[in-house]
Amino acid sequence: MEPTRTETRQVNGQEIFIRHWGDESLPPLLMLHGFPEYGGAWADLAALLSLHFHCIAPDQRGYGQSSTPEGIEPYAMAHLMADMAALIEDKPVTVLAHDWGASVGYALAMFRPEVVARLIILNGVHPVPFQRAMAAGGAQSKASQYINTLRSEGSAIRLAKDDFAELLKLFSAHMDLSWLTADRLEAYRAEWGRPGRLRAMINWYRASPLQVAAPGKPIRDLPDFPVERLRVKCPHLLVWGREDTALLPEATEGLEVFVQDLTRVEIEGADHWLHHQKPQAVAEAVLDWCARRPL
Repeated sequence: MEPTRTETRQVNGQEIFIRHWGDESLPPLLMLHGFPEYGGAWADLAALLSLHFHCIAPDQRGYGQSSTPEGIEPYAMAHLMADMAALIEDKPVTVLAHDWGASVGYALAMFRPEVVARLIILNGVHPVPFQRAMAAGGAQSKASQYINTLRSEGSAIRLAKDDFAELLKLFSAHMDLSWLTADRLEAYRAEWGRPGRLRAMINWYRASPLQVAAPGKPIRDLPDFPVERLRVKCPHLLVWGREDTALLPEATEGLEVFVQDLTRVEIEGADHWLHHQKPQAVAEAVLDWCARRPL
């Protein structure tokens, strides 16, 4: 489904490209993509949700048609979070986010709670359970070794070779990409191929303070995590594709400690790319939960 309209806005010192779906008088739904996607990746889900919401899907900084500031520091979470708070003009909205977008969604809910009325996460992780799982030296540590690969110098050049062959390998990671049709793949390659984009996308990983342990070698000197400061106080829905091989269930263990009102829904036959594989099931889970958590 094509967007109802698109625009480019000056936000927090950046140009942010935004896709809109649906009647703009409906309640706003801010849709935050992850790596290595872009705002247009929400098209299937937006088609199902735009009867109930004004869907707002930005290309976050470093992605797609939005600004790609030089260096690593501009991709620190404080800036990414500030972009989205400014985009919605500090008004409370429902946030729906996936993968890296989930990190921004959690940051908004924790540090700018006045702008998040409800938080919906699709296969994304709160930073504390995720950090603990990655530091344990077990299955999640092993599954997250790609982060170290991405952070290494020259990774953007390697991933771009042969028409992004290595990036596609990383994208699949033993998961189902049957939804990625030839036309969709061409659209992704066009976004990845914009000057400076791939390096900027990878700089999200480099700017993150999260540590990844080597398998079998746990990190034992993690800092203390202040529960109250890192708490999500709004209603929170976590929708999970059970066959995800990048984010494992252990990455969400203990989430209830940080969330006052948490609902978990599992989607059968889906993995990390659940919003592409099972958009109808995801939309039904979202709409059912929102009906039970009215604004």
